Amino acid sequence: MPTAPKARRRNRGCGSGRALIQAAKQLRQGAHGGQAALVGIDLVDAFMPVPAVPGLALIAAPIETWTPPRAFDLITCVHGLHYVGDKLAVLTRIVQWLTPTGRFVADLDLSSVRLADGRRAGRRLASQLRAAGVVYDARRRRISCTGPRDLSLPYAYLGADDRAGANYTGQPAVHSYYQSA
Repeated sequence: MPTAPKARRRNRGCGSGRALIQAAKQLRQGAHGGQAALVGIDLVDAFMPVPAVPGLALIAAPIETWTPPRAFDLITCVHGLHYVGDKLAVLTRIVQWLTPTGRFVADLDLSSVRLADGRRAGRRLASQLRAAGVVYDARRRRISCTGPRDLSLPYAYLGADDRAGANYTGQPAVHSYYQSA
């Protein structure tokens, strides 16, 4: 039986925060005049020094338990879900954090979501996501939706394997194991 992944020193969220810091500076100088709020989450507190830019927050916390203080207009996750144990629980939480017109887009390789016997949950899971109003693009390995969702998937998390090896990006990834209900 797989076990929960051990925390590694690798980032699995916004990383050092460099991109968010750059975006916050540009937004402050642009038409938004600093009115936008940018929030970056990462498991490891390895952020660059954060300049005094209004509306920018870099938070070190596990995405599995962190709860935002507000809803978001845009949530992105580029390759971060590859390192999460319970991917489906995180997805279920994140899609609830959207404003009514908010957009969620993330990279997700469904080949890393496995059933208890090791088979991939792939096509069946993709169909269930689509039925819930979540788009899955298998070619790009990308998941997205607009507006909040109450995502209820018929899977119980069993554990994860953090030694699954490299995924399509060439980076080490975590396989997540579920019992189909």
